[in-house]
Amino acid sequence: MKVPLTRQEVAKHTSEEDLWVIVDHKIYDLSEFVDAHPGGSVVLTQFAGQDATQAFYNLHRHEVLQQYSDLCIGTVEGEKPEVIDPQPGDLSKVPYAEPLWLTPQFKSPYYNDSHRKLQKAMRIFVETHITPEALQKEKDGTFISQELIDKMAEANILAMRLGPGKHLHNRKLLGGVIDGKEYDYFHDLIVSQELTRHNQRGFQDGNMAGMTISLTAVRQWCNDAQLMERVTEEVLSGKKKMSLAITEAFAGSDVAGIKTTAELSEDGKDWIINGTKKWITNGMFSDYFVVGCKTPKGFSVILVPKTEDVEVKLIKTSYSTTAATTYIEFNNAKAPRNHLLGVEDRGFVVIMSNFNHERFMMAGMVGRWMRTVLEECLKWTHQRIVFGKPLITQPVIRQKLARMISLVEANQAWLEQIVHQMNHLSYDQQSQLLSGPIGLLKNFATRSAHEVADDATNIFGGRGITQSGMGRVVEMFHRTYKFDAILGGAEEVLADLGVRQAMKFMPKAML
Repeated sequence: MKVPLTRQEVAKHTSEEDLWVIVDHKIYDLSEFVDAHPGGSVVLTQFAGQDATQAFYNLHRHEVLQQYSDLCIGTVEGEKPEVIDPQPGDLSKVPYAEPLWLTPQFKSPYYNDSHRKLQKAMRIFVETHITPEALQKEKDGTFISQELIDKMAEANILAMRLGPGKHLHNRKLLGGVIDGKEYDYFHDLIVSQELTRHNQRGFQDGNMAGMTISLTAVRQWCNDAQLMERVTEEVLSGKKKMSLAITEAFAGSDVAGIKTTAELSEDGKDWIINGTKKWITNGMFSDYFVVGCKTPKGFSVILVPKTEDVEVKLIKTSYSTTAATTYIEFNNAKAPRNHLLGVEDRGFVVIMSNFNHERFMMAGMVGRWMRTVLEECLKWTHQRIVFGKPLITQPVIRQKLARMISLVEANQAWLEQIVHQMNHLSYDQQSQLLSGPIGLLKNFATRSAHEVADDATNIFGGRGITQSGMGRVVEMFHRTYKFDAILGGAEEVLADLGVRQAMKFMPKAML
């Protein structure tokens, strides 16, 4: 335990060779840190021997003190630190930083103890194992490590990301926090939202996102039960990776425009695939591709293994290359005939049904991102001193925060309403009844993200366009939220889908 020291003692240490400061009633010896300080030595010597609390929090978050905790030599005698020292798994105390169901003074009809246990365990896992790698991979652009994949496989996080189902039965989730048979779509939402909290958008997609939107199609539509179980085990164990390969340079949301072809070989044993795919998430390290192809009388979906006839090239996008965004060329690539998913020439139903879970996950993730950005803005506006007062005292800033809070809470409320329906509908019923509402929800989420990103950047000013320091989360969100607006179906397409599905249920008697 460090010995308490007086403010008078701190005031004696004012040179670069012997420099102490006070931050939040704690005393830090910066003598060996002066030359290493990212902001230079001058700003430190300006506060040598003084209480630098206000100046520090005007430029830094508390996490910086945690990072350099070894420089703390004691606490000012008779004083206690005031700033909360968060630990892995802790809930934020900032208003609206957590959804209402995690706020002690509020209640929800949707969540029970199993949801709370899973949320706590997921947050600890993310902060302990995923965040450190996410920060590094986003920076250097390399792909997810096998070590992290193995940890997630062992904890059954890979399995949970597919949503509820028999694949979770007899599995201990996160070491037995809950049983796989208990897992519902609210658990699924929790996993999706907690997995975004490392705040690294490229790594978010690089973290096996391709699997979550491709293995689901295999499990639902594979006609060969043994093949389905084998591929499922290979992927959920982390031994194999896979991705969804639908989009082309010729066709994005317009799936009907796909030009990649699949024809049966002369002996009828294999599908022969020719064509290209573009913007395929995780394609660089995938062992399997769920490929949308033109077949003689329509459109089919085929599970294609990676072979020497499948060439992949990295695509650089607005976020980090750690997402492994890929251009793929299939040059007479082969897939066994039993790798057809669904019915030949009737593959549209496979893709359209599979989109629901992807869009649901994306709406949940962008909703969590907006909440994190809101938290950052609430912290910043209380820390930042402008014209002698905290930024939060400005009415125009409070108006921006009010709009952000409204959008964040509206998205979560609609999302939870949709999840409640998912819990009570079969896969086929979800495809029939929820494609439109989920499409509209995703559209609303990304339109909301546009407003939140814009206001947050203005609140942070120059820091909101800087990739390091206080505004890095806001900068990341502003630079990358458009990925959610485009991937999984563009905003305009989903808005139209939602209205067209509603039209199908419009009673003629009302016309």
